[in-house]
Amino acid sequence: MKIVPVVMSGGAGTRLWPLSRSANPKQLHALVTDLTLIQHSIARVATDTAGAEFCEPVVVLNQDQLDVARSQVEQLDLAVARWVVEPVGRNTAPVAALAAEIVSDLYGEDALILLMPADHHIEDEPGFLATVRRGMRLARDGRIVTFGIRPNAPATGFGYILRGGVVGDGYEVGAFKEKPDEATARAYLDDGRYYWNAGIFLFSVSSVRAEMMQHCASLYEASARAVSAARSDGDVLALDAAEFERAEAISFDYAVMERTDNAAVVPADFGWSDVGSWSSLWDVCAKDGNGNVVRGDVHLEQTANSLVFSTGQRVGVVGGDGLVVIVTDDAVLVAHRDHDQSVKNIVQRLKDDGRLDLL
Repeated sequence: MKIVPVVMSGGAGTRLWPLSRSANPKQLHALVTDLTLIQHSIARVATDTAGAEFCEPVVVLNQDQLDVARSQVEQLDLAVARWVVEPVGRNTAPVAALAAEIVSDLYGEDALILLMPADHHIEDEPGFLATVRRGMRLARDGRIVTFGIRPNAPATGFGYILRGGVVGDGYEVGAFKEKPDEATARAYLDDGRYYWNAGIFLFSVSSVRAEMMQHCASLYEASARAVSAARSDGDVLALDAAEFERAEAISFDYAVMERTDNAAVVPADFGWSDVGSWSSLWDVCAKDGNGNVVRGDVHLEQTANSLVFSTGQRVGVVGGDGLVVIVTDDAVLVAHRDHDQSVKNIVQRLKDDGRLDLL
């Protein structure tokens, strides 16, 4: 059974500002290990596993990221079937649609698509592959499969999935829940039937096309036209801008998963993080004896439980506890880890002030 990974690399990762920028987002940075997140994402599906044949992946990204991402992947001697260049960002539902068209041409209607973000961290990669295998039969039988992360804390930064009745190696989806407040998240954790929504999906070409034609036909058709009118240059496919802009900007969750009767969730426990904030990055990184995570030319004195990055300049921190200090060549961020979600407010202020040079 062929599985085609479709790696979504279009996001800007603004909550990791000032390191993550639109032209050089978090997936192109080595944050957790010496490899970048996109290198890890492609490498983890570069090997065959029992009962599944991973084909060369399709990577969807914007023009500004193409050269750097391509160079990083080539450093690992990994092959990519297509680099698909989006003229504008349109969220994940149009990516699913164009993936179905491209994978159909490359591998046929029976191929399975593993739709996954490029900017997530997965600690247990064999566990990830085993979980994908568990979802294969459901996907082959026409289910649109999502992978639900077993929660280990009452997180308020993720959407949740409520499992329903048993189906195959997973469960029917009972409901999707928006990001909760802390009390609701704690109730979900205590209930035991709720999972974090990781935004990773597995489905067949024919199944996702049928679902999207039922629930968001105009979006699918616009995405398909953007593929058919695309400019091809070797392994690079530049989507037609006029057609792709007609596709509604909406997530795959909203466009399909919350509307379909064929959704299934497979529980997962493979050390997942969306690396969506500086505190979540601190959570998954190796720490020194004082609980600090350090990258670059950094010196700490009497400092604990902090994350300090520098891309060049010498940085010294004295007497800090639970800090985030990020220094680039044109910006500095100093925050407490407990308040790092407010980084998005700084990014919004930069937009309002027209400081696009810092975004």
